[in-house]
Amino acid sequence: MVRASSEPLTLDAFLQQPETTPASEYIDGRSIQKPMPQGKHSTLQGELVAAINAIVKLKAVARAFPELRCTFGGRSLVPDIAVFVASRIPRDENGEVANRFSIAPDWAIEILSPEQNQTRVTKNLLHSLRHGTRLGWLVDPEEKTVFVYAPEREIEVFDEPDAWVQVPDFASEFRLTVKELFDWLF
Repeated sequence: MVRASSEPLTLDAFLQQPETTPASEYIDGRSIQKPMPQGKHSTLQGELVAAINAIVKLKAVARAFPELRCTFGGRSLVPDIAVFVASRIPRDENGEVANRFSIAPDWAIEILSPEQNQTRVTKNLLHSLRHGTRLGWLVDPEEKTVFVYAPEREIEVFDEPDAWVQVPDFASEFRLTVKELFDWLF
């Protein structure tokens, strides 16, 4: 079950709190805990991160991160998968990947869990698009459907097994059909 605090909270105060398991997000002055991922969600998340990184990380184009906190535009969100173009990955003074990401991902992927509110997830994707995200996916394992969100475009629905799901330009070599995506559940 998703838990939300009822008392108003500032973003700075939220970021000072200890992390929760599963992660909590800061949305409109409230801390909202995401539901615990279940089997289908975890399977798709793990497979997608590995498959995306096999293409984009290998070629030093981008990198996919699971459950990475991204704080931007007055919210602190934890997409199931956040993909960043290599040149935008925050680095620390040693040149290593930074711990804090204060920018929107280039590609945000959310995988709907049975207890998750689709409206809240959609609002998070739309917020991300308004702050620089190039593409958002909402993967619905129960419906075997991928909703693709892009700035200033209609939502596209991919539910035909042989349809290639749209990816951002920087990941054009990553190709995946709806059937291939949901076959990972077997």
